[in-house]
Amino acid sequence: MNKKELYNRILQLDGLTNEEKSELLGLLRKQKRYGLVWEDKPEDVEERLREELPVLVEDASKAIISPDGDAPNHILIEGDNLEALTTLAYTHEGKIDVIYIDPPYNTGNNDFVYNDRFVDKEDSYRHSKWLSFINKRLRIAKQLLSDKGVIFISIDDNEQAQLKLLCDEILGVENFIAILPRITKASGKTTDKIAQNHDYLMIYAKSESQCTIAGIPHNDEGFKNIDEYYKQRGKYKLNQTLDYDSLSYSSSLDYPITINGETFYPGGNYAQYLERLKGKHKRADWAWRWSEDLFNFGYNNGFIVVKNGKNGKRIYTKTYQRVSIEKAGNNYVVIEKERVKPVQSIQLVNNIFSNDNAKKELGSIFEDIPFDYPKPTSILRYMLQTIPDCKTILDFFAGSGTTLHATMQLNAEDGGHRKCILVTNNENNICEEVTYERNKRVINGYTTPKGEEVPGLTGNTLRYYRTSFVGRGRSMKNMRQLMSLSTDMLCIKEDLYTEQQKFGEQQTYKNVFRYFDNGKKRMMIIYREEAVQQLVDLIQNTDYEDRMLVYVFSPSEDPWEGEFEEIQDKVQLCALPQAIYNAYRRILPKKKDELIISDDTKTTVQENMPNGMLNFDEEEDL
Repeated sequence: MNKKELYNRILQLDGLTNEEKSELLGLLRKQKRYGLVWEDKPEDVEERLREELPVLVEDASKAIISPDGDAPNHILIEGDNLEALTTLAYTHEGKIDVIYIDPPYNTGNNDFVYNDRFVDKEDSYRHSKWLSFINKRLRIAKQLLSDKGVIFISIDDNEQAQLKLLCDEILGVENFIAILPRITKASGKTTDKIAQNHDYLMIYAKSESQCTIAGIPHNDEGFKNIDEYYKQRGKYKLNQTLDYDSLSYSSSLDYPITINGETFYPGGNYAQYLERLKGKHKRADWAWRWSEDLFNFGYNNGFIVVKNGKNGKRIYTKTYQRVSIEKAGNNYVVIEKERVKPVQSIQLVNNIFSNDNAKKELGSIFEDIPFDYPKPTSILRYMLQTIPDCKTILDFFAGSGTTLHATMQLNAEDGGHRKCILVTNNENNICEEVTYERNKRVINGYTTPKGEEVPGLTGNTLRYYRTSFVGRGRSMKNMRQLMSLSTDMLCIKEDLYTEQQKFGEQQTYKNVFRYFDNGKKRMMIIYREEAVQQLVDLIQNTDYEDRMLVYVFSPSEDPWEGEFEEIQDKVQLCALPQAIYNAYRRILPKKKDELIISDDTKTTVQENMPNGMLNFDEEEDL
């Protein structure tokens, strides 16, 4: 009997209620699948999110503003990362190029807190709790990744196997890139068995076919020669000789080469060449590495060197840093191509990537190291180089703030403009006293405990935010409060923080409308719908070329399009808070919306405005 027949039989059964039949049909529909099975364990933070919506509010007193107007804006968010990720689902969906996280390893040694309690080794739901915890965050993280985005996850043997299966399910096994071992401590743990002195870096792409993960710039010491005639190619190094002992001999690669009247053969002189043809010489399988056409092109374009070796003159090939030879149809061409080398797992077992090195870094910033098991900046700098055109980086288990430190260092090294977002709670004041303080010192400069002066990476701006909350019920009061508190999120979303006190000749009012303009992008936020028509008239009289972003309060999806119809070519409209509700709906536990009740907040729009200008009470309390 197939499923369809069994389905019909269940529907025809007597003696069962409709609810019982529905349950049986549900069991029948279930598909067997390969993968993880665990018991979901709700978090306290989830229950809070059923009743309240998270927002981000800036602590301006902690802002570190660079004098460089084009400095990247980095963001530090203090709060539970599930709440912060929810807000980022509105501000950064599809915009993050790299996510790096170092979640708790769940060792059972007071490293993983679940609902305000440490999970120990004896907890029978230890792995279920960890999987429930990380599953919710990774699913949001996937939405944040750009199409070319990559996620790096540090993990050890306690949860590595489970995490691999979970990532296969969430991100897709086809998007798995690699798992690289990393040294944690050169000496290993004290043991008479096998020293466990490693963890792993797990790498997935949002879409393996679209990700741009690449090799590391190839700048090893071998590139030390300069060719005066080809200076634009950068330095070069000599490779091995052109001839070699082939494992798969081909007669097409066994030909004489004449340079300046001297003839060369693979593996030796002419006499040896004749013996090889008879199969009598020990170098019987020697051949050239390049075809005759490729050699002729390489010789004519400066990729060949003849020099004395142990057994007389030999032919060598060059490798340049900035150019390569590639086949184009039936011909060869020289193309600009920065030399790179693949990421190798052996690299990450170098001691510069160890926790010992990370402690030295923190020890140079703080007199007393305030954080256990930090990661070194070297691993982030190394891996970030593999992501060309990376614009935005996220770490939602920020810890001591290594990811931002590494991002700023790499920007300083290669002239990049990467922006970094950090998220961490403030347990034991870690966010304020470690994550923030570390990066504040890195930006401003600091003195090491040994008295050495370290100059600051001043070309960076850092802004500090905390999660706050608005009632989830969709009353008019809650909607207005959400609109009012959304300003900082809109600044983050648009990467636009330069507020102007006037729009044209009109003064702005914080509870009526605000205006942001950095010379490249413009944004107006309208909190009171009563001001729409007058602001439309003001926009009508401006002569700006680009369209201005206009976020306007509306109790529905309609951003007052009718009122803006005459200036639709000057504005790009968005209705708030509906756009935030739409983004959160895909993230938060479902909750039935409440009816919109009447607006019990007062308005101070004055009917008789002097000279046709807006006039509002600056102290209005929403």
